[in-house]
Amino acid sequence: MSGGRQQKGREAEELAAGFLAKQGLDVVARNVRCLLGEIDLVAWHGKTVVFVEVKSRFTRGYGTPQEMVSELKQKRLTRLAQWYLKKHGLLRQPARFDVVAIQFHEGEPVVTWIANAFPASE
Repeated sequence: MSGGRQQKGREAEELAAGFLAKQGLDVVARNVRCLLGEIDLVAWHGKTVVFVEVKSRFTRGYGTPQEMVSELKQKRLTRLAQWYLKKHGLLRQPARFDVVAIQFHEGEPVVTWIANAFPASE
């Protein structure tokens, strides 16, 4: 994987979207932005709307990628999800938050999918 941080992030999101599609999810949106921030991926898993945070690491330092989804980040993602559901008329749909963590070892990606990674938080 080459390029700067943004390029690496986009490539990690592509890997995550492909991985989730193989698991039966239908990725319907990427990099959804509003004033509150950005949702990496939005997918459907059956009748459930899935908000996906993609985290990647290219070095072994600083812990695992999934450890980088802090409580503050969870609160921000909850607000973003509420905005998205309201905007698209989906407030009655079940929803969840997943994390796709990608750790690169010698240039090869190791993908960890954590379904229902955390509850919605205020």
